[in-house]
Amino acid sequence: MSSTKPTILVTGGAGYIGSHACLALKHAGYDVIILDNLVYGHRDLVEKVLQVKLVVGDTNDRALLDRLFQTHNIAAVMHFAAYTYVGESVTEPAKYYRNNVTGTLTLLEAMLAASVKNFVFSSTCATYGVPETIPIPEEHPQNPINPYGVTKLMVEKILADFDRAYNLKSVFFRYFNAAGADPSGLLGEDHSPESHLIPLVLFTALGKRKSISIFGTDYPTPDGTCIRDYIHVTDLANAHLLGLEYLLKGGDTEVFNLGNGSGFSVKEVIETARTVTQKEIIATECDRRPGDSPILIGTSAKARKILGWSPQYSELTQIISDAWKWHQKRHG
Repeated sequence: MSSTKPTILVTGGAGYIGSHACLALKHAGYDVIILDNLVYGHRDLVEKVLQVKLVVGDTNDRALLDRLFQTHNIAAVMHFAAYTYVGESVTEPAKYYRNNVTGTLTLLEAMLAASVKNFVFSSTCATYGVPETIPIPEEHPQNPINPYGVTKLMVEKILADFDRAYNLKSVFFRYFNAAGADPSGLLGEDHSPESHLIPLVLFTALGKRKSISIFGTDYPTPDGTCIRDYIHVTDLANAHLLGLEYLLKGGDTEVFNLGNGSGFSVKEVIETARTVTQKEIIATECDRRPGDSPILIGTSAKARKILGWSPQYSELTQIISDAWKWHQKRHG
């Protein structure tokens, strides 16, 4: 039985956040096509869990994009295809500009050629740089401190220009620390290499790491460790669905922060993981890393007001429990 809702192209849909967005789209009745080069994405999750069409390819391949838009009646694009390792972006900026900026520009030009004018963009709080105010509002100055953040900001500027020049409408989501896994246990986080705190803590609980490093215990925070705004990946996916529907109903170009509006420290994350897993998790205290802000928390009031979005899984225990279920199944 074919869907009565339109077809959505999801770039990077075999990755962590993209796959959860595809699941939300599928549950909502949309036809989904994934474009993913599988550098970091997982074919098995697309084929076994999502069971949607997968096109293996790159956003820099204009001929492939043109074929996709010609052979499918695509109503909108959700764009997750990006390299996202901050440290790597510093040592290999060319890779990040080519993929994150040039690849997006190629995709947008292919969309315009096919008269597809709705675009949901996965941006990042890294565009803000070091925060001047907490919580961070959408109007906060954008001064990214690494090439990854710069590439995302460049795309935001391109999208603003494309709205003015070509009437291409977009929603961009600047989100904070994506975490957790689909509550059913079907999907979750699986990066290689892994750089995110919660999976690394859970790998320690699984015995795959000897200890978890705490980088800096002398920050101006209640327990001396960095505080971050963790947002459940299912809440992120639902926001993207709401953003898409906002555009399909004729909404104008808009930017939204996505976060819980509250933060958890590194020590709180580790302590909660000990409680959830019932495992001894050894933590090693190390020196600060360069470029780490003491506190990163965003306000999502605008997304709540305009999109009607609200996080359903905002408790740290829930976020870590869902991640633990997934990691036991995937890596246990």
